[in-house]
Amino acid sequence: MRKRLLASIIAGLFVTTAQAAPEIYGKAFMTMDYINSEADYDQRINATKDFDEDSFQINSNFSRIGLRGSEAMTTNTDVVYRLEYGIEIDGEDRTFQSRDTYLGLNNQDYGEFRFGRNSSVFSYVYEPMVTRAYWDNLGKRTLNDSGGAAALNMLDYTRSDNSALWIAPEYNDLQLVVQYVAGESFDNNEDGYGASIKLAKAAYTAGLAYSKDIEASGSINTLDFVTDDNVEGRVSYGGDAIRGTLTVDLDKYIDLGTPITLGAVYQQADYDFRGSKKEKGLIVSGKMALNNFAKPTTVYLQYNKTDNLNGISNNDSDQIVLGGEYQFKDNIIAHAYIGQNSADYTSPMDPTRSVADIDVFAVGGGLEYLF
Repeated sequence: MRKRLLASIIAGLFVTTAQAAPEIYGKAFMTMDYINSEADYDQRINATKDFDEDSFQINSNFSRIGLRGSEAMTTNTDVVYRLEYGIEIDGEDRTFQSRDTYLGLNNQDYGEFRFGRNSSVFSYVYEPMVTRAYWDNLGKRTLNDSGGAAALNMLDYTRSDNSALWIAPEYNDLQLVVQYVAGESFDNNEDGYGASIKLAKAAYTAGLAYSKDIEASGSINTLDFVTDDNVEGRVSYGGDAIRGTLTVDLDKYIDLGTPITLGAVYQQADYDFRGSKKEKGLIVSGKMALNNFAKPTTVYLQYNKTDNLNGISNNDSDQIVLGGEYQFKDNIIAHAYIGQNSADYTSPMDPTRSVADIDVFAVGGGLEYLF
């Protein structure tokens, strides 16, 4: 009897431990890219020499490793956690960069609450963005520190420190997410908040997200610009932003013989600094499955347009990317892409004066492995 009791206790402890064990997961995504980047500077405004460079690069693209899991606390409530870190597996940066890292509670009736460093509500309405690797560049908005050219794009809120996130229980295919960010994260000590709502149907998705004074991951409450005095100026970008998204699976309405998904994004960011203009962004995308391959294969096309980048009038960019994916397995995907980004980069002190004309061309491909 005692032996059977002891065996039962040990078995129970083992099962409990197994249930509480965290899941190790991650992604390794490496590409080789040919990049031609040019920046023609207006010498009357900035003394930086014109930049023209061709290079081959081996790049790590949002590679990461993490731990996540949950454990029952009561009948209806679980403790949930995630510790996720980005790593540049090409060796350029040997430190781990914090991504989503939180501790929280998941209740069957009231939803999930996360406390820590959380993805923005904008990330919950992301479906129309299909570009990958080098061209997964939403939120790249300033020139490189070296003065080199960079592919510029509209604002994208990524993650916020010192934040609380509530994911409401799904109701009639609707998902509501609410976020609060403590003022300790920002120079002005003002709290930030945001919310998103998404409707996900079999044939389409529609989403809307709004944020107020929530700032991009790892940034200060400023953006860098080149001023008329040839010194680096700083412009505050507290303010609010709104994003609307839509995707439609055409094959659900028309017999096309292959799945085709169209997507669109419209976004506005209204910055707080004096004299700013509303940054307006538009994205249209299409993704189509190809049937004549041994493995699942898709091609995509995406166009990005941003007016008044960073809230500066006449500061505009256009980007177009063609790419494809070949899925050897669910977790092993080959990528190829080609794209062009052109931007007029203007002075915040006088938006009628151009700082630089920027052109970036990139073609590349690589392999993504999920584990």
